[in-house]
Amino acid sequence: MPTRSRNVSSVALRLPQRAEVWLFDCGEGTQHQFLKSDFKSSQVRRIFVTHMHGDHIFGLPGFLASCGMAGTGQQQIDIYGPPELGKYLDACRRYSKTHSSYPLQVHVTEPGKVYEDDTYIVSCERLKHRIPAHGYRVVEKDQIGHFDVKKAANLGIPPGPLYGQLKRGEVVTLADGRKVNGADLCGPTIMGRKFVYCTDTVFCENAIALADQADVLIHEATFAHQDAELAYQRMHSTSTMAAQVALAAQVKQQLILTHFSPRYAPGNALELKDLLSEAQAIFPNTIMAKDFLTYDIERSGEAKQVKVSA
Repeated sequence: MPTRSRNVSSVALRLPQRAEVWLFDCGEGTQHQFLKSDFKSSQVRRIFVTHMHGDHIFGLPGFLASCGMAGTGQQQIDIYGPPELGKYLDACRRYSKTHSSYPLQVHVTEPGKVYEDDTYIVSCERLKHRIPAHGYRVVEKDQIGHFDVKKAANLGIPPGPLYGQLKRGEVVTLADGRKVNGADLCGPTIMGRKFVYCTDTVFCENAIALADQADVLIHEATFAHQDAELAYQRMHSTSTMAAQVALAAQVKQQLILTHFSPRYAPGNALELKDLLSEAQAIFPNTIMAKDFLTYDIERSGEAKQVKVSA
């Protein structure tokens, strides 16, 4: 539930090279969070919903309606989620008499690949919650290394269309009959980055598989370790469960905890700082999400941003 200091679930993944934002869950008040941030709702192209609980979807109808009223949705928005999601959105639009001024496409998610283009692959796996829920994994495809223009010139290769083929690692035949392998003119392969979002779930093997070798894992930590029995009853994770997932999955850069119970508010016997300490004892590279936290996933001087509304 929202508190004075924290909103409910919504994570925005910024893809700067495309000027696109992909949203993961859209809890109540998400559009207000956008207004307080430097994110633009007009850049949201894809929305991935984990499951049908209200703290993950109640903000979606209002967010989409505001996009339409603002005239910001000229491009199609693709929404991915459970089978009931389309019916829920249809009912909201029908009973509120809301009409979208832009195309809206709802895709039903199943474990496996959800979306792919020339740069990214998005997949999901079933997590362990009270109702069907999925975690999402975004993988940036590996890229061919830096093209050595000077080396190409020394080989007598004229600038032009051939450079494009060589940059893609293709083998080209020159006018004099020589064959040149583009891979020989390119630096080491640039490894793609991996981002994983797991909420809501109790500890499960699918979460570990999904987060395998991820650069950044965002994982729920509703309860403290001493409340593990309650976590199992409600099918949520403790701080230590989230850290165990990150450790087993060999997460490379950062574990970001989110989705905290209000019972750990300041002044209580256990506070959020205690949950952080529990997780860091298992996986040191752990931080706690707070509203408007931004984390850059770095690679070769480039970055894509993850903004967390906890």
